[in-house]
Amino acid sequence: MRILVKIGGAQLEQPGPRQQLCEAIAAARQDGNEIVVVHGGGNQIRALGKALGLADRYHDGLRVTDARTAEAVLMVLGGSVNRTLVAALQTASVPAVGLTGADGGTFSARPLVRPGVDLGYVGQVDRVEPRLVHTLLAGGLVPVLATVAPRTGAPDDEPFFNLNADHAAGPLCRALGCDALLFLTDVAGVLGADGRLLPLLTDADCARLVADGVATGGMLPKLEAAQLAARENPRAIVKIAPAGVADCVRQALRDGVATRFFANRSAAVHHG
Repeated sequence: MRILVKIGGAQLEQPGPRQQLCEAIAAARQDGNEIVVVHGGGNQIRALGKALGLADRYHDGLRVTDARTAEAVLMVLGGSVNRTLVAALQTASVPAVGLTGADGGTFSARPLVRPGVDLGYVGQVDRVEPRLVHTLLAGGLVPVLATVAPRTGAPDDEPFFNLNADHAAGPLCRALGCDALLFLTDVAGVLGADGRLLPLLTDADCARLVADGVATGGMLPKLEAAQLAARENPRAIVKIAPAGVADCVRQALRDGVATRFFANRSAAVHHG
């Protein structure tokens, strides 16, 4: 099975949780799975931006990214966070290779447009060239993708675009031919109004959770990303799953663990 594992920056800040994630990836590989990692780093970007005196502005959960901020994002995602994660994976005996969208032309961006606001250098996945990732996987390596990339057709002096890692995961999952997409996060999955785990969600279910005020705050962009990923990858397992448990990758693949997403009820019934 080819698994895309999306890891948030919050799960990568501390050595203990980061190493536990790396060991879980190592365990999943021992079962013969191929792993692709996509990561964010919002907290780390925020810390560097503060140190550099950059404004921290958001619109609908997206970081408004001017040229200076875009340079800081590249430094953090393509630099410190990516390099630290690659080193931690190596410590767990996982042969990892860090990449941005520019490496091998793996993916490029197009501007993300939101009515009434200029997001600056905020992008979404445009073109994907999977050759380098396929070559690395065939060689037994683990690609670790930072979600920064040049704009399609941009001159080489234009800043890289900042892509939301949750939103980038779905298109990359499809283009790379992955069989599963795991959004590993700091919760057990999506919880209902009674606080219990919801093991299965469709688009209609998600709309009700939002309308009823059950899903709020940071869960909203995760729901949106998981819904989009399920629509774009109807044959793949798409889940929001806990990162903070031992062997989290293999655990997340089990039936009844975490929250699995389907585009509609008929797809969910067919699965059942």
